[in-house]
Amino acid sequence: MAELDWSNLAFKYRKTDKIIVSVYKDGVWSAPVASEDFNFSFSAFAGVFHYANSCFEGLKAFRGVDGKVRLFRPDENAKRMQSSGRHLDMAVPSEEMFIEMCMMCVRENIDYLPPYGYNAAMYLRPVLIGMNPQLGIASSTEVVFAVLGAPVGTYSGAASLSAGTAVLARNYDRAAPNGTGAFKIAANYATSLHPYNMAHRQGYRELLFLDPATHTKIDEFGSSNFLAIKGNTYVTPLSSSVLPSITNKSLQVVAEDFGLKVEKRAVYVDELAEFDEINACGTAVVITPIASIDDKPTLESTEVTRQFVISKNGLAGEMSTKMYNHYRAIQDGLEQDIHGWCYFLD
Repeated sequence: MAELDWSNLAFKYRKTDKIIVSVYKDGVWSAPVASEDFNFSFSAFAGVFHYANSCFEGLKAFRGVDGKVRLFRPDENAKRMQSSGRHLDMAVPSEEMFIEMCMMCVRENIDYLPPYGYNAAMYLRPVLIGMNPQLGIASSTEVVFAVLGAPVGTYSGAASLSAGTAVLARNYDRAAPNGTGAFKIAANYATSLHPYNMAHRQGYRELLFLDPATHTKIDEFGSSNFLAIKGNTYVTPLSSSVLPSITNKSLQVVAEDFGLKVEKRAVYVDELAEFDEINACGTAVVITPIASIDDKPTLESTEVTRQFVISKNGLAGEMSTKMYNHYRAIQDGLEQDIHGWCYFLD
């Protein structure tokens, strides 16, 4: 096992032993190989450099309390990558190929899989990249699919259930109406970097984007989906410009298991004052509790016109904590996986 400080990993790049690579060319995927070369060699005319012909995924592998290694819902990540890649009109790996290459990546880097008990995991980053030389605007006909891995701790570096502040993105949009917001393509993240960085410089943990058409409804946070608890109801936005989060999808099932009603609907900004608990939710951290949300005329403005206070003690709400603990217990093998979400490394 690698000699690392497992209790202080953070969420950052750390070189492992190998990456898993397959190339699509002339209508055929090559057999996946484990490579010690972490560098790709593409033509300077490759579509990815000019037209962002690229999409990616993120999932985790865990070493459980029973010593078994679990990948959490890789089938859902495979389906979402297929959706993203097809929207770019590129070749996509089959679900079986996607899962097997994720398994290969864990096997080849098993020394970097954190031990149980550190709230850590191996984060897997499957990428699909257009590589053939081109000049005109077109989808890539030659594609590389690779799975990379790295041991990680919590995404924000903060305690997993400590609440942070957020600000509304009044004058910036993450996606366009009828655009690509529902796909995990690289271009979506590039457009959010400037306002996201600005929000972080101002001391906010999260930036909350609104619907691009009217700016009256909640879409999602810069890093992950929006979920709220109101009484006995789990509320999350129903929007065509929101990425379908696998964590959000799974937490909805957990909420129903706990007897909550799940509402996927339009969520208006004014409703923020009515929620008991608000979280950003995603693979990297599961949930990031939000203590308060500022509303400003513009992100650049120093004037806060409204502040929605959700958590006065700076911690996750009672139901959010309960869902988080149950969710993580399934990943760690502490709770029965009644929905069959975990795939075991053989």
